[in-house]
Amino acid sequence: MSHAWMPASPCGDGCVGSAPDEVGRLRQTWRAVTAVTAILCGVAIALALLLPGRQRESVVRLWFHAVLRAFGVRLEVHGARRFQEIPKRGVLVASNHVSWLDELAIDSVQPVKIVAKKDIKSWPVLGPIITAVGTVYLDRERLRELPRTVDELATTLRNGSAVVIHAEGTTWCGLASGHYKPALFQAALDAGVPVRPIVLRYRIGDHVTTQPAFIGSDTLVDSIRRVLKVRDLVVEVHVLDEIAPGRAATRRELAKLAEEQSIRLTSTELEIAPSTGDTHRARTISPLVA
Repeated sequence: MSHAWMPASPCGDGCVGSAPDEVGRLRQTWRAVTAVTAILCGVAIALALLLPGRQRESVVRLWFHAVLRAFGVRLEVHGARRFQEIPKRGVLVASNHVSWLDELAIDSVQPVKIVAKKDIKSWPVLGPIITAVGTVYLDRERLRELPRTVDELATTLRNGSAVVIHAEGTTWCGLASGHYKPALFQAALDAGVPVRPIVLRYRIGDHVTTQPAFIGSDTLVDSIRRVLKVRDLVVEVHVLDEIAPGRAATRRELAKLAEEQSIRLTSTELEIAPSTGDTHRARTISPLVA
């Protein structure tokens, strides 16, 4: 079932070329084994819920980063160390969407709740874990459910949580991007919380790559296999300035502000970040740093 609101991306199979350099089969196998092991260890994350807040966050963050590294992906963070400028104040984090790796990268910076399409709930192993951290599920095929989702999201934000939305509504290849859909930004207005735009970019060396993209006829398994083969894959998380409550009167204005801030970075600073880092200081996350 489809409707005019349902997001669509023109990115397809042709957007993903061959990797410039691939690791050998032994390394691919090792990555697969360590990734599965790291993911299965996620069932122990439930024990972290018994820890005090900051300790709990550190344990969960390090687990997500361990899974990311197991897939052979290095993380760089540009900008603020956390999405929440004020602790325990809710914030709507508006991100672009390229890959299933996005959530691993975002939660490696700060564990957050996410708004996700409902079919993620049925993913093996990762689905139950993503559900357990308080994910708000969105049924894109049932438009009448949208107000309920916005209300649920607003309540979560009022309770002091950081919640990530993929503002384009679907995945893009990483070279192109889509317009930000305004519907979910209403929750930030209703809750009176800021919006924090972030930009995810994947690169090999100094060049942007589409290898991690989850688009076209890709299945999750297809995309995972492609990532396991890539050598020297880096994901950059660019944490931009908060958009304070009151900067926009409507959800459309708010979505436009977030989109403009992200596009401005994508078209300028992102091109120089790997070599100069003039605008956003980059840091590579170590799995041993809490």
